[in-house]
Formats: sequence, structure tokens, C-alpha cells
Amino acid sequence: MVKLVNPLYYPVAVLVGGLTLFVGVRLGNLSSLVMIPVASGLAVAGASFLKSREGEVLELDNPELEREILAVKTSALALAKQANGMRLEVQKLLTDTFHVELLTTVSMSCDRADELPGKLDKLVVNLHHTNSLLSIEALQQQLTEVKKKLPSSSGVAKRHLNQLADSLKRNVKLAQEGEDTRLGRIINIATLIQDFSGVLQKLQTRLRTSDLNDAEQINGLQLIADELGSLADNLDLVV
Repeated sequence: MVKLVNPLYYPVAVLVGGLTLFVGVRLGNLSSLVMIPVASGLAVAGASFLKSREGEVLELDNPELEREILAVKTSALALAKQANGMRLEVQKLLTDTFHVELLTTVSMSCDRADELPGKLDKLVVNLHHTNSLLSIEALQQQLTEVKKKLPSSSGVAKRHLNQLADSLKRNVKLAQEGEDTRLGRIINIATLIQDFSGVLQKLQTRLRTSDLNDAEQINGLQLIADELGSLADNLDLVV
């Protein structure tokens, strides 16, 4: 649906409205009471159409933050597409009863990746309607949750948890100093999306080359799937 916008920001739309009013009143001898609403409507409709042809603009108060958000939303859509393809593939490959745990773990992680673009949209709305500074208490709570996860994590998930902990510590300091911490949060999300995509690709490659009747190889795949689940947890925490 085309969103109505102020035509004053679009001179071409104002020109079209003005010409419509001139032609209708001066050349068509129509009443100005009729033509003014018509011309105004054309100007608004034209401005709305021109805006719809532009790229998405978030209208935040931080241009760098806006660029990062648009980039991370694109990455999230690509990840959702990748995850949907992976879900269909595992459903075809993992058909035996002893595949159930692996199938469930991978499917749940893919479902959460599929939900990510919608969650990011909600996050952007919140960034418009809340103070630009994250609550220090909320940041410290996130840091506590990350520290709880570290002992039971491994591989890429553990590496990123350590990075996330360091980032949250910096954000707590920035928030205490009155700085905007939103950019760091979006960069954390972008990094997690890349890590998730990498592990998903690794799992897909191993699935295609493994003997799915070999219990040891299934256990190896399960470890990768668990890593994927940990990354999904981390994304939920940050988003």
C-alpha cells in the first residue's frame, strides 16, 4: 500500500498539482472549489508514488546506524531464505527414527532464522519510539545471560559469546557516559547472522557428504546442529 507523504518534499508533485489547478480553473473554467481538492489530491498521490520508488529510509537520528540496519535487514532476509532451503533439505534427508533429534534441532534453528526479519522490523520500530540509549540495567542483564551461557558453549558459538560479552561491557560503559549504544547492538546482530550462515553452510555440506546410517557421523552432525541452536539463542538475546 502506498503511504501518504507531504508533497512539499517533492517539487515535481507540487508542480503537477499546480498545473492541474491552473488548467482546470483558467482553461477549463471549472470552479476552484472543485479543482483545489483535486489538485491537492494529485500532489499528495504523486508525492506518495515518488516516495514509494525510493529506497527504504528509516529516518533515525544516526545515518551510520540507519545504513547498518538496512544492511542487516538484507542479511536477515538472505539468511531466512537459506534456512528455509535447509529445512526442506533435512526433511528429505533425515527420515530414519534415529535422525529425529538432529532433524528437530536443525528445524527449530531454521524456524528461528526465518522469524528474524520480522523481529528486526519490530526492533527498528522500538528504536523510533524509545530513548536512543539502552537501559544500563538491560545491558547488564544481557551480559549476565551471556556469562551464564559461556561454560556450556563451544566452537563458533563460544567465540561469539566472548565477543558479545566484550561488546556488552563496552556498551554498558558507553551508556553510563551517555553515548548511543544502538550501533554496537546492530553490529552484534550482523556478526551473529554471518556466523549463523557459516555454520548452516557447514552443516549442509556435512549432511550431503556424511553416511546418515553411521551413528558416529550423526553425532558429529548433532554437535554442529547444537552449535547452530546456540547461535540462534544468541540472536534471540541480542534482538
